[in-house]
Amino acid sequence: MASAKNKSLVGLPEKRTHWYQKLRDKYRLVILNEDTFEEKLSFRLSRMNVFIVSGMIAIILIFLTTYLIAFTPLKEYIPGYNSTNVQGELYELQIRADSLEKAFRSKDLYIENMKKVLTGEVGNSEPKQISADSSVASDYSNISIKKSREDSLLRAEYEKSNQYNLNTNSGKRNAASIGIPSFFPPVKGVITNQFNAAMNHFGVDIAAPRNEAVKAAYDGTVIFSEWSSATGNVIAVQHINNVITVYKHNSVILRKQGSRVKAGESIALIGEAGEYSTGPHLHFELWINGTPVNPEHYVIFK
Repeated sequence: MASAKNKSLVGLPEKRTHWYQKLRDKYRLVILNEDTFEEKLSFRLSRMNVFIVSGMIAIILIFLTTYLIAFTPLKEYIPGYNSTNVQGELYELQIRADSLEKAFRSKDLYIENMKKVLTGEVGNSEPKQISADSSVASDYSNISIKKSREDSLLRAEYEKSNQYNLNTNSGKRNAASIGIPSFFPPVKGVITNQFNAAMNHFGVDIAAPRNEAVKAAYDGTVIFSEWSSATGNVIAVQHINNVITVYKHNSVILRKQGSRVKAGESIALIGEAGEYSTGPHLHFELWINGTPVNPEHYVIFK
């Protein structure tokens, strides 16, 4: 009887389990010691739990990757990515490059004009204009000044009230107006040829004994120290506040280009070198902001 029942049970079809039901089947993950087979850690898992945890980890990784690419500089390393900030920076750099090019061009023209003046190559031609708004007045022959009646009366009154005053500090006062306390006279002597910009004579000629020391008018750096056939040995010194002093027709130059000099320090010796020289003297020029000015207004030579 029992055998008949067993035979009938064996013949019955097995109950089929669906795939979604298997997702809930429990499994146990055990971590054992390989040598002692001692259980160290165990987890009760199901396929459903594994799928949920894996999905959550994948979503978190995708979110973090998207955030890093969208809101950090890492996006700039993506091939083909065009950043608006990069385009703006390129535009600003292009504008700066154009400005630097114009500045260098102006500096080159300024240096070229200064070299012509220092070497006496100006002649009858005027220096090149650096820019339309440049402070260098190159055409002095077209300057005309008309005196008014009030100006003439004021001038006459001033000359009458000061005709007996010996103002020996006028040079210091004018020098202070450009940020320099006072100029040291490069050499003391008689002025034989005064400043005349209209005749391209941008300085004063001071007669002095041959080989007398020429002194630096103020502290500065030697920016030019060469010989030319027109003006002989020439030395130029750059001072503060864009002030330059030039010393021409020297017999000997005592300082090289790039040297630092102090006011009153010997930088050359009086001579008559150059085609434009008619005797031992110093041709002294004073340039302020690229424009030649009358040195007698700033320096006392007597």
